[in-house]
Amino acid sequence: MRILLSGATGQLGRALHGNLTRLGEVSAPTRAAFDLAVEESVRQTLDALRPDLIVNAAAYTAVDRAEEERDAAQQINARAPAIMAKWAAAHGSAILHYSTDYVFDGKGRTPWKESDQTDPVNAYGATKRAGEIAIAESGAAHLIVRTSWLYDAQGANFARTILRLARERSELRIIDDQIGAPTPAWWLAEASIRILQQFGDGILFEGRRGGPLHAAPEGTTSWYGFAMAIIDGARERAMPLSVEKIVPIPTSEYPTPAARPEFSVFDLSRLRTEFEISPPHWRDALAPVLDDIAGKAQNS
Repeated sequence: MRILLSGATGQLGRALHGNLTRLGEVSAPTRAAFDLAVEESVRQTLDALRPDLIVNAAAYTAVDRAEEERDAAQQINARAPAIMAKWAAAHGSAILHYSTDYVFDGKGRTPWKESDQTDPVNAYGATKRAGEIAIAESGAAHLIVRTSWLYDAQGANFARTILRLARERSELRIIDDQIGAPTPAWWLAEASIRILQQFGDGILFEGRRGGPLHAAPEGTTSWYGFAMAIIDGARERAMPLSVEKIVPIPTSEYPTPAARPEFSVFDLSRLRTEFEISPPHWRDALAPVLDDIAGKAQNS
């Protein structure tokens, strides 16, 4: 199977790259060679590589900046996936696409099912939802994996930001009224491979196994709770920190250009029953990431 991976240098793409080689021949062109902001670049790459499976791990993820750069976010999050999906439909290929909890408005306290009505509250979520719709309407065999609060030992993400700030400051003020499930890239990559391995050769994601799928660890927390777990874990690993006080605050005390969903918890029933994947608790899934960060710090 020929596999095309987009976003190979991102935190999820890096985790996926090595795992995908277990399934076939992986092409992971650089951003310059496969530029999702340039439609002709997308088409030319697809025509040249002719993948059986497109794995789209690339996205415009600057949530606040997307409020001002909506066209750029729309191009990468919606138009480029639409081109990939149309190409896949025309050539009998399949597409695995990653999306986000931000397609929901975050209201209420019932975990979100794949079938629930979407209603994004910011430009980033709206462009990601537009990408989902374009893929679903393309006629291509597809699976759209929605995840939440993605982080990794590398790249720009909440966990690394908290560790940096905890080294630089004595006090941190962290939002405590947005609820979700932190998802490490290593686990999402492994879960993705397990899902793909269930299909074998031929057209993927047909019938009931297509469409959206929610994938995240078990359990819930706030950004404050996640930050506390990160800092506690860093202390256990003897990582040098300056922070002495961590203060929980409401969203109203930390205004941002883009609104955020208040409740980003997924119903994971489909992941468990159809794909027989039992996610770890988010605290357990955090440990390998902190081990990786601590190990790199000791060796630097």
